[in-house]
Amino acid sequence: MHWNTVRPLVAIVGYASLCFLAIGPDRASAAELLKARLAQNLGPISGLTIVAKSKGMFEKHGLDITVSNFTSGKQCLDTVIGGGADIATTAEAPVTASAMANQPIAFVAGMEYSDLKTVVAAKAGVKTKADLRGKRIGFTAGTGSEVYTATLLKSAGLTPKDVTLVNLRPQEMLPALASGSIDAFDTWEPHISNAKKALGEAVAELDTKGTYSETFNIVVTKSYLDANPALVEAFIAALIDAEAWVTDHRDDAITVVADAVGMKRDELAPIWTDYVYRVRLDDRLIEILKTHSAWRLESGNHPPGAAMPDFSKVVVSEPLKKIAPERVTLSWK
Repeated sequence: MHWNTVRPLVAIVGYASLCFLAIGPDRASAAELLKARLAQNLGPISGLTIVAKSKGMFEKHGLDITVSNFTSGKQCLDTVIGGGADIATTAEAPVTASAMANQPIAFVAGMEYSDLKTVVAAKAGVKTKADLRGKRIGFTAGTGSEVYTATLLKSAGLTPKDVTLVNLRPQEMLPALASGSIDAFDTWEPHISNAKKALGEAVAELDTKGTYSETFNIVVTKSYLDANPALVEAFIAALIDAEAWVTDHRDDAITVVADAVGMKRDELAPIWTDYVYRVRLDDRLIEILKTHSAWRLESGNHPPGAAMPDFSKVVVSEPLKKIAPERVTLSWK
């Protein structure tokens, strides 16, 4: 074949090779993304997972994360334990319940903490914690709301027998308060702000600052972690990236999270500082887990024969330690 004929073919082959080099790796990496299912509590407490998904940080770390949203961390962890998802965002209450039931879970990182709060009907005449005596209080069993409620009553010198406790899902609390079927409810944001916005002067927030901070965490099953250590490490690395982005882009972060959870931006902005986003494993987390477990043992809210869990067997630090060892400050590390 004459060179004048061969030369165009060489050019075409060369161009095709350049195109492959340009787009091939991206296509290959997209095809090789590790897939996982995230059960996420759709609220600002899940801000880091929301940002990581929205801003492509999971993909950056080689992950294809499918998100299913729930209204409590208990639902998230139950879904993971039941096999319906792989990774849960959840508070400490479901963790201690699972640990006491000897379910094989692995607590791999904390990612947020925030105070729980109480909103009361103005007509109920509740001005102080002690005024809760004889009132009907909404709470969510099996979540941090239940522990907060018990801690709040104890700090007011009250017991559960001094009030009427009504088990409600967070989204049921506002309608119940509006209808007069409860006098107050104990939960996390944004449900407190939503109630104040919707009911205005008909409600008030009770001063309970410092009573109980709920943590929000990443939990998987031990079998899943054993089978997918690199995936879990990449997931946590994406959350650390999200934390940095949230810190550096505060205004944008508020917008992203507000849009994701269905809040108006001007409603989330005033309470944004309530959410402390930090990926870590520290002694404060362990102390909260132990305090929560002690409450379960004292109150009888635990499986038969349960004892204080050995959290060194529940909290698994290796994934976080591999990618950011300075974030692991556990005494037993």
